[in-house]
Amino acid sequence: MTCTILPRTQVQLCIVHKVRQSLRYVVWRERRAVARDLRAIYGAPTVTEAEAALERFALTWDAHYPTISTSWRRDWTRLTVFFDYPPAIRKVIYTTNAIESLNYSLRKTLKKRGAFPTDEAILKVLYLGLQRIAKHWTAPIPEWKRALNQFAMIVGDRVPTSD
Repeated sequence: MTCTILPRTQVQLCIVHKVRQSLRYVVWRERRAVARDLRAIYGAPTVTEAEAALERFALTWDAHYPTISTSWRRDWTRLTVFFDYPPAIRKVIYTTNAIESLNYSLRKTLKKRGAFPTDEAILKVLYLGLQRIAKHWTAPIPEWKRALNQFAMIVGDRVPTSD
């Protein structure tokens, strides 16, 4: 999947949501074991080891839950983008909850307004909405400074160096 506006953008599916989706198929008494085996996949140090863990998962669980490994294989290229980054960054990007929360808040801001006379009006409302939403971001992202340092080394000019 590519983005035409920001062509160097990489799409990473949320691992947390993928695990939750996978566990919907699992009976309660086996959830902990299935979750442990899924963790071996996304917690692997390399994509090669993750692929091996997915194969072990399939051998163990496909007899009871074949839809899980099929789903992971189908989405594999968008689930494993975070393996391109060092562990400090992986901890920040393996879940998309912050992005989803922001998108939800922006949709809610636009929905309250109804129709807009111009595109500029939409941009102004979104800008003001972002200002309001940002005030609620008080909790720091765990390990963010370490991840930001890694991002700066990897993507260079795309990470601002000053506040």
